[in-house]
Order: sequence, then C-alpha cells, then structure tokens
Amino acid sequence: MTRGFELLDYNREAWNRQVEKGDRWTLPVGPEVIAAARRGEWSVVLTPSKPVPRAWFGELAGRDVLGLASAGGQQGPVLAAAGARVTVFDNSPAQLGQDRQVAEREGLSIRLVQGDMRDLSAFADESFDLIFHPCSNGFVDDVRPVWREAFRVLRPGGVLLAGFSNPIVYLFDPELEQRGVMQLKYRMPYSDVTSLTDEERRRYTDKGEPLCVGHSLEDQLGGQLEAGFLLAGFYEDKQPEGDKLSEYLSGFCATRAVKPAKR
Repeated sequence: MTRGFELLDYNREAWNRQVEKGDRWTLPVGPEVIAAARRGEWSVVLTPSKPVPRAWFGELAGRDVLGLASAGGQQGPVLAAAGARVTVFDNSPAQLGQDRQVAEREGLSIRLVQGDMRDLSAFADESFDLIFHPCSNGFVDDVRPVWREAFRVLRPGGVLLAGFSNPIVYLFDPELEQRGVMQLKYRMPYSDVTSLTDEERRRYTDKGEPLCVGHSLEDQLGGQLEAGFLLAGFYEDKQPEGDKLSEYLSGFCATRAVKPAKR
C-alpha cells in the first residue's frame, strides 16, 4: 500500500465520509451553543473531553484566530460568536462545509480555506494572534512542518493551542484490547500505513475511516520548541468512556505555546 500512496488524499476523502456518517467530530454545534457564546458562556476542546482553560485564550474580541485542521462546525463558530475574527483551515471540504453551515445559520463571518496543515502559504507571515489546533496532526505523516508554519503565521506574542495523541495509544493490539487485555504489539515510529499488514489496515480502510500516524513526543513537544515556541501550559486528557487504556493513563495532551515577542 505504501508505493504511490498519499495519506493526505486518503484522509481528505475519509473525513468527507465521516461527515456523511455523522462522526462526533463532524457534528456542528446547535443554535443554543452559539447564543451562549455570544453571552460570553462558552468552552471548546483540544482533546476528547477536557475543556481548554479560558485563561489560555486571553481576550478574543477583535483578535485574528486560525482554526488549524479544526473544521467540523464546532470550535471555529464558537470562537467567532465569542468575538474573534476566525479563519478555519482544513483538508476536508465536507468538514469545512459544516462550519459554513453554522456560519450561514447564525450570521457569523468565518473565512474557510482548504489545504494541508503543513503548508500555510495561503497566509502571510504574522497573520494571526491565536491558533487553535485540536487533535488532528496524527492525520499527516510529518508534524514538524506544522509547528514551523504555525510559528511563521503567528504574530510576536501570539499563542498556539494544540492537542495531540500520546503515541502509546497506537502501540497495543486492538483485538486484545477489545477483550480487556493490554498487550504491546507495535513499535515506534508508528503509522497505519507502514506498521500494519494489509489485513490489519483493512480494519479501517474497509470502513472508510481515517488512517493515523503516532508522532513521537520529541516531534510533538520538541518540534514546538525547535520551531521557536516557548511552552507555557500543559495538561492531559482521556477518552470519556469505553476505552480500556484510559483506565491506566491519559492518552492525549494539550499545550499552550507562545511565540516570543520581538525586543
């Protein structure tokens, strides 16, 4: 499968299909959520369940915010209703369509741009005050360009909020895990494309599900530092229910990183 296989193209179509299926990360927020956000009552997530601390955002009104690989009609519209000038950038046209649906329904102004999260050449240097990047960089095979591009398009003093998976979530035997047995099977570096047999991969491709890459913590955390960010906040999170690994550890991380202000 690896010869001539393009993960970006496959995952674009996979996420389009997830919209059709009604995956939880493709369901747009309702009018009551937008009404509450306009009153200043809102929260959004970078990881499966834990709300991002409001202090991590700072003042949103009038700020330029980039929702990086965050389409689905969930976070971008809420931040727009809270007063931000929002651009949502995503690989999936159908996911972007969910944001368009909420924007049109609620009279919100949201700019929608399709593209690869590793290439933000659609935006000039220092275009944004805040980047909101939920758990999505596991759908590309190299995460370090994501951090470099985020750093470039942020203004000095700007903030990157990012969620990502701990790579350990990919390394257990999924069939045994369903029976309550946690047994390591795969090694790092991990990718659904290269680490699985064709038969194992069909667990996902036969259902049209996205394929994932388990990026190392060195690439996730060290990559942000290498790009020039200063880490200013961190927390962990778990799947809300039905996940055996969550009984033992938190499989998801969230970071608040700051682009240093110019002297």
